[in-house]
Amino acid sequence: MISMLTRLKSYLQESRQEFRRVNWPTRKETARLTLVVVIFSLIVATFLGALDFLFTYLLEKFFI
Repeated sequence: MISMLTRLKSYLQESRQEFRRVNWPTRKETARLTLVVVIFSLIVATFLGALDFLFTYLLEKFFI
């Protein structure tokens, strides 16, 4: 049990040290990258929606 507590303490200390080394993005970088993700998601959603519309139209035209 003591060994497990020692290992847990060591793990938490090492994790804390690693978090200090992380290069966190600035607020401006975060906002810019979030905007990129949102725009890319909208483009992909539009593309997939267009494919869905096209395939639905083709299926209704030729099979129904």
